[in-house]
Amino acid sequence: MKITETAIPEVLLFEPTVHGDARGYFMETFRAAFFSERGLDLEFLQDNQSRSAQGTLRGLHFQREFPQGKLVRVIAGEVFDVAVDLRESSATFGQWIGEVLSAENHRQLWVPPGFAHGFYVLSDSADLCYKCTDYHHPEDDHSLLWNDPDIGIEWPLLFSEPLLSAKDAQARRLAEIPLYP
Repeated sequence: MKITETAIPEVLLFEPTVHGDARGYFMETFRAAFFSERGLDLEFLQDNQSRSAQGTLRGLHFQREFPQGKLVRVIAGEVFDVAVDLRESSATFGQWIGEVLSAENHRQLWVPPGFAHGFYVLSDSADLCYKCTDYHHPEDDHSLLWNDPDIGIEWPLLFSEPLLSAKDAQARRLAEIPLYP
């Protein structure tokens, strides 16, 4: 598996080796040793999957008291996946990373604890799966505003406005959310 650091070194891009032939393909999507070799000794506790229609933007979500690391991949369709650094003490605080993840490119994005995460659906629909290092805690669920001008994410919008949940439509700006140390 090829593992590449992004402009925010803690956010990693995983590109598995795909073994294909006329029958289809096989790939390894997770190996704990890839993380421990980088000093990331963590345990995944929960797997999630979502299906979203084209033009849907989910996020930018995070948990402050129960931070989750997420290993994100797309099993059908294509998304623009984003991580925003919410760690006040970080040299990359308030910066974002965006990567296209698809069923065809097989890429995965490691979003460490201390980051907000979201994605925008580019294909007709997309099925996204992600492993989490902590459980979902509804009482600690927060949303960072997807179009906060202080962050300036360059979303590749297909329409003038994305499809948002009521929660995400009422998300708060960076200056208004609880941050990580």
